[in-house]
Amino acid sequence: MRKSTTYLNCDMGESYGSWKMGNDPAVMPHIDMANIACGFHASDPIIMSNTIRLAVAHDVKIGAHPSYPDLQGFGRRSISMAPEEITAMIIYQIGALKALCESHNTEVTYIKPHGALYNDMQTDLAVFEAVVDATSSFGLPLMTLAVTDNQALLDIADKYNVPLLFEAFADRRYQANGLLAPRSLPDAVIHKRDDLLSQVQQIIRYKKVRTIDGFLIPLEADTICVHGDNDESISLIQDIRNLIKAEEGSE
Repeated sequence: MRKSTTYLNCDMGESYGSWKMGNDPAVMPHIDMANIACGFHASDPIIMSNTIRLAVAHDVKIGAHPSYPDLQGFGRRSISMAPEEITAMIIYQIGALKALCESHNTEVTYIKPHGALYNDMQTDLAVFEAVVDATSSFGLPLMTLAVTDNQALLDIADKYNVPLLFEAFADRRYQANGLLAPRSLPDAVIHKRDDLLSQVQQIIRYKKVRTIDGFLIPLEADTICVHGDNDESISLIQDIRNLIKAEEGSE
């Protein structure tokens, strides 16, 4: 992994069969951590294997990106499941990626849930504990949202001896409680380059972020999530990488 104190992570391997999502070969050289879909919201064994190979070629850490079983909805729909079902479902997905990684002589190094599962674990401690329980089976860190009050999450993670990696988003607006603004809200996703870079700079330099309604809240993150869906976003990832280098080089 690159020697940087703020790592860039990106959701990868989210194509499915002949359907293409993102431009992984163009994105991979500019990130530190690849969250690889495990087949429940996107991806298939060949795409997973090819994405692993690409990550290895660029010395990028591999994370499992499990989801609710929702290919049709791209994992963005909540599904009511018992905690033990969630735990088993995640273990199943991580196990598949782990086996493919071993076939490439590499390993899964962290877990980051996808979509609705990621959002649900921020607001429902039973879901969070089920995810932590699955993660503990592999002795890996869990990536979760950096929020203003994370003590309840830390307490559960400590119970299972699971380290947490706190994540911020470059292109998403925040609510006053530190959670992401729902995509259904206007301006929940940042599209303007200057606004996005300003938010990243604020997170790195001041460890704060401005909410969708104009308040400043504290936000300490280990990693920043970026998206590489098109040529413009890939150029933006390069700008974010350069901004991080400049900010951390001035410390």
